[in-house]
Amino acid sequence: MKIQPKNKRNLLKAALGEIPSDLCIQNVKLVNVITGEIYPANVFVYEGMIAHVEYQDLTKDLDKAKEVLDAKGKYMIPGLIDAHEHIESSMMTPRNFARCVIPHGTTTVITDPHEIANVVGKRGVYYMHEASEGLPMRQLIDIPSCVPSVPGLENAGASFFAEDIAELAELDRAVGLAEVMDFLAVIHGEDRMMDIIDAMDKKGYYLQGHAPYLSGRMLSAYLCGGPKTCHESRTGQEGLEKLRDGMFVDARESSITKNIEDIWKGIKDVRFFDHLCLCTDDREADDILHKGHMNDVVRCAIAYGMDPVLAIKSATFNTAREINIENLGAIAPGYVADMLLVDDLTELKPSHVFFGGQLVAKDGQLEVPVEEKTYPLEKENTVVVKPLTIQDFTIQAPIDNGTCKVNVMVYKDLKLSSTLLETIELSVKDGVVQLQDTSLKYVAVINRHKGHDTIGLGIVKGFGTTTGALASTVSHDCHNLTVVYDTPENALLAANALIRCGGGMSAVKENELLYVLELPLAGLMSLKPAEELAKDNQKMKEANRILGLTEMENPLLRIVTLALPVIPNVKMSDLGLVDVNAKQLIPLFA
Repeated sequence: MKIQPKNKRNLLKAALGEIPSDLCIQNVKLVNVITGEIYPANVFVYEGMIAHVEYQDLTKDLDKAKEVLDAKGKYMIPGLIDAHEHIESSMMTPRNFARCVIPHGTTTVITDPHEIANVVGKRGVYYMHEASEGLPMRQLIDIPSCVPSVPGLENAGASFFAEDIAELAELDRAVGLAEVMDFLAVIHGEDRMMDIIDAMDKKGYYLQGHAPYLSGRMLSAYLCGGPKTCHESRTGQEGLEKLRDGMFVDARESSITKNIEDIWKGIKDVRFFDHLCLCTDDREADDILHKGHMNDVVRCAIAYGMDPVLAIKSATFNTAREINIENLGAIAPGYVADMLLVDDLTELKPSHVFFGGQLVAKDGQLEVPVEEKTYPLEKENTVVVKPLTIQDFTIQAPIDNGTCKVNVMVYKDLKLSSTLLETIELSVKDGVVQLQDTSLKYVAVINRHKGHDTIGLGIVKGFGTTTGALASTVSHDCHNLTVVYDTPENALLAANALIRCGGGMSAVKENELLYVLELPLAGLMSLKPAEELAKDNQKMKEANRILGLTEMENPLLRIVTLALPVIPNVKMSDLGLVDVNAKQLIPLFA
């Protein structure tokens, strides 16, 4: 796959100096991510492509450009590429997301719109594509492979099959198949997943993977099935094994999970890093505004000990190779002119951001407007739930009074989204299971999609809240209405608040509504710009802390992976407790 110039013959003439280039950026310290060198250069741009890089005589041919910009010795690096991103997880629309990340130097994202696809199906993918048209950045789309993430273990708002994937693959900016989360379906060659993979193989697109904790023959089988990347590596040993097996490791630094430091410790002594990439996966507006986007990810990698040029290469050239785009991610003749000027390779605060040779941001501010547009889906309420009662949040025991053994989902760490299964003995009063200490909470996953009335009830240990109810319609990946609570009364109040506003997050303590973060677009995204949304996010974080989540740096997204049945070992869904590795439901009572 190659990004084609507007007029190749004229580009050749500009390369030869027979016609003037549009722009020459002189006096740069060019970071060459192909050779690993840094050297003085002048860079000539014609119609969005790099026509020539002069590094032998820096006084030569300056008259062969319509405009000359003196970089005054700043470093020039390629525009940053996010290897794996869910724009919905920023809680912003594609256009507001672009306004937020471009000044930080992100010029390309590979986005997986499976969040909105699980809510409204193909309409959601078409919306994300249409809403990202004509932006001063490149939002490339991987077609969602897992809608729902694991059929039979949860109910989503849609189901995708091979014919749906083939249809969506015709979108202009489609480049691959999004993370194949149902790794067991790949490993065991299940028909639906094999058909989906075959549909994308026929297009020649790359297959994005999702292989948490896979190792040995299981990992080999997954790779033989076709997926070639993974952003779910959490340990150095896991990252090393995947690199050795030829997999692209997309080391992640998100608002939820931070893996780069541990991965780097495990792989730093290998000789070649061509298959190491960097990604954000899920990063919310407040983090992007105040910390950065891919520039912050690269900055973190450098702080953990990675060489600055390698870290930059892992967020540019390597990622372009991963997605099979030949002329993206480097500064060389024939490549797309996505470039940043920075004063310092460890700080990575761009003074100039060029996209397709055009200056799109300067000193942290956009230089080109992002046109305001509205779409019908942005006005639709997608939270469709039957009227709820206290009984919907009450766990009825198989006995009237006494004790019973209950299967419980257990978090061992506030930093990780992985969970374990424990069986504990709980008291029963008047037929209702009682909680015995503040580390235990009830959990309800309420299907909020048209045509389903299912509610899964369970108990979670170590979630982090000590009181009240926390509710969210951001709940990967089916995004059902998920509530973690101490009493059914608090849960009902929190759930109804979200049903009324069309989705989002809410917090309740002692029958008082503390805050509602409204996310009316598919129950996932706000229509507000980043600056306003970040303020709302801060209020929601404070409400989470009031409920007991005081030890987490960013408690906003704690709840969002509780119902994700592709992250081992145990998760909840609207059908009940799920054994992720066995792909089966677990009875609540042991």
